[in-house]
Amino acid sequence: MLNAALLCKNGNLTTLLENCKSFRHFKQLHSIIITSGIPEHIFTSTFLSFAATSPNNIDYAYTIFLELPNPTIFNYNTIIRGYSKSKNPNKSVSVFIHMLRVGVAPDHLTYPFLTKAASHLQEVRLGLSVHGRVVRDGFEADRFVKNSLIHFAGSFKDAVYARKLFDEMPNRNLVSWNSILDCYVKCREVVLAREVFDAMPERDVVSWSSMIDGYVKGGEYYEALDVFQKMCGSGVDANEVTMVSVLGACAHLGALEQGIMMHQYITDKRITLTLVLRTSLVDMYAKSGAIDKALTVFRGASMKQTDVLIWNAMIGGLATHGFVHESLSMFTEMQNVGITPDEITYLCILCACAHGGLVNEAWYYFNCLTRNGMNPKTEHYACMIDALARAGQLTEAYTFLTQMPMEPTASMLGALFNGCINHRNLDLAELVGRKLLELEPDHDGRYNIKRGNGEEGCEEIARMEFRGDSRIDS
Repeated sequence: MLNAALLCKNGNLTTLLENCKSFRHFKQLHSIIITSGIPEHIFTSTFLSFAATSPNNIDYAYTIFLELPNPTIFNYNTIIRGYSKSKNPNKSVSVFIHMLRVGVAPDHLTYPFLTKAASHLQEVRLGLSVHGRVVRDGFEADRFVKNSLIHFAGSFKDAVYARKLFDEMPNRNLVSWNSILDCYVKCREVVLAREVFDAMPERDVVSWSSMIDGYVKGGEYYEALDVFQKMCGSGVDANEVTMVSVLGACAHLGALEQGIMMHQYITDKRITLTLVLRTSLVDMYAKSGAIDKALTVFRGASMKQTDVLIWNAMIGGLATHGFVHESLSMFTEMQNVGITPDEITYLCILCACAHGGLVNEAWYYFNCLTRNGMNPKTEHYACMIDALARAGQLTEAYTFLTQMPMEPTASMLGALFNGCINHRNLDLAELVGRKLLELEPDHDGRYNIKRGNGEEGCEEIARMEFRGDSRIDS
């Protein structure tokens, strides 16, 4: 327990505040100050700054802020910044409006926090309104403000707007160049991104990582690996973000040897193996067919600190490579440790069931989707058709296909067509073949078994990115 008498000496209190490491310790200090009668206003700015450092504590910081008789622009900026990073960025805007009403003028730090809030809220009109205020208040030439506006434009993938802002800057810095580069990457404008990258007067790890990520997102995996090699030759060390992208390139190429080298690089450079990076390693090894290595990396994580993405990577890898029962067993283990499956988890499991001929299990997991509040996507239906067709339940598969809430894809019809050929149901094969030709009339050579493997769901698992959003696109 802290000694309240010692705290009455302001020097001791200042030292304690400066060395405060946890929010629990901070609240203890704050409560003692309140109860011991020390004037709070002496330390308000320090309290406010500490409390606002974490988005989870911003509401507490706001209660301190409300006690201030005459908040300064520094105090307002502290709160606006805190809320811009929180789950409630709208509060940044309302605090800003209140600030204007009471006559406190914004400064060059206020607007970047507001643009960040607009980006998080995905509010284009709000961001443009902030830009209008920037011009009105004479901050348009400020580099810090301009960089934040370019970043805002990038968050909405408006490359034209971002480039206009960038071209108007007379005093660009590395942040400016990285912001426009990031915008082009987000807009999938890889050629323009490379032009900016090549024109940069200097580059840091952010620049290299953005360019590598741009190539990965554009499906140019060899180019991504080539940029990584040049980065290493330039003397710039990679970080976690870089390695996640590089491992993604290796995963898509199935480049196991290069993936192992990247794993060694992570070890040699002592890059912290965060959950995101560990997930990328598992994904790379699984997609490259090195299931044992994927399991070793996976088991190296504390199960209590895992998330659905790393489980999906491991379950999907097992399913894709035919380890049916192992993937189902891991699905059960996942739930036992408290991880809730998502739509991709069920896609992985349905793929495993299709490979293993487990039709009853496939029906069970397919129905679990709706029971757990999720809507089956095209890929789930494709896996279900594949499972039925492989098992020879062709009539059931055709009925299921005709009753879907969406139009069948070529891969779905291909799966059913293959099942008809393999199980010698030529009448249904002819019917499905006609539908295939209607769907893709320009395709040559009809739909033979090789063309119509139909594993849309399983192919989707092989394409999945586990480092970002785990949801399946509609």
